[in-house]
Amino acid sequence: MPLSMYRLTIPVFQRGLVTMKTYLDKAEIYAKEKGIDSTTLVGARLAPDMLPLSGQYQRVTDTAKLAVARLTGIDAPRFEDNETTIEQLRERLAKTEAYLATITPETIDGSNGREVTISPGGNKTVMRGDEYLATYALPNFYFHIAMAHAILRNQGLPVGKMDYLGSFG
Repeated sequence: MPLSMYRLTIPVFQRGLVTMKTYLDKAEIYAKEKGIDSTTLVGARLAPDMLPLSGQYQRVTDTAKLAVARLTGIDAPRFEDNETTIEQLRERLAKTEAYLATITPETIDGSNGREVTISPGGNKTVMRGDEYLATYALPNFYFHIAMAHAILRNQGLPVGKMDYLGSFG
């Protein structure tokens, strides 16, 4: 039996959001231990032309909710992309989790053949739902989780591979 689009999206996105919540918990503890303002971490970036940590959270949540919206035709909530605190990032994650929780297997299964149009970098691309998920949505989702990990690691947080992978079972 092939994997369903539901199993390839909702649990995968939910697991990644849990990883992002864990990073926030660790960032908050680290900031308190080191006596630094946690907004410094939220605004940290790897390079001047890269998104800060807050931007990584924005892209992770946007990728999850917009992928589901594109595959189901169910409108995703819109966020302003103005988070500057750990608490605001937690709220954004919670809103995304709430949206994902509304999606049932019946809602998304069968979307592998649905036509999806995206315009990354202004270049319009049309593809099947399964191609979109495999070649754009999931790689983009994991890229921004990895960048959040790298930013926190660069700021001195003791995060490692198992923090990124999360728990199993």
